[in-house]
Amino acid sequence: MSNGEELLRSHGLRVTRPRLAVLDVLTAGGHLEVDEIAGRVRGRLDSVSTQAIYDVLGALSRAGLARRIEPAGSPARYEARVGDNHHHIVCRGCGEIADVDCATGEPPCLIPSDTHGFLLDEAEVTFWGLCPKCQADRAAETA
Repeated sequence: MSNGEELLRSHGLRVTRPRLAVLDVLTAGGHLEVDEIAGRVRGRLDSVSTQAIYDVLGALSRAGLARRIEPAGSPARYEARVGDNHHHIVCRGCGEIADVDCATGEPPCLIPSDTHGFLLDEAEVTFWGLCPKCQADRAAETA
């Protein structure tokens, strides 16, 4: 039995070839759009619909095996890094996304002025800026 199979079963999910393939693609790393995931999965499986990919991503997200992030102005992306309350930094130029570990070390990193009675377990922060490549491109344009 593979680690993917064990992981799916331990989270109450049926083991299917599309689920294993999507999980494997996500585990390889990155912040991937659905089309990127579908293309990589289709390289492993002969035929799988885009709707099936969306269904698998929904199941993996609900089970806590994948995380959906939606930076403003960008399509949804998925990653396998879950459960550690990390954040993201997004380049305004090219859209590159990088992980940023929790700044204060203890979840949820930020304490709101009013919790409205909620029991907090996570804070989602998106930092925005320019990646080194886009900074260099801008500097070259102005030079």
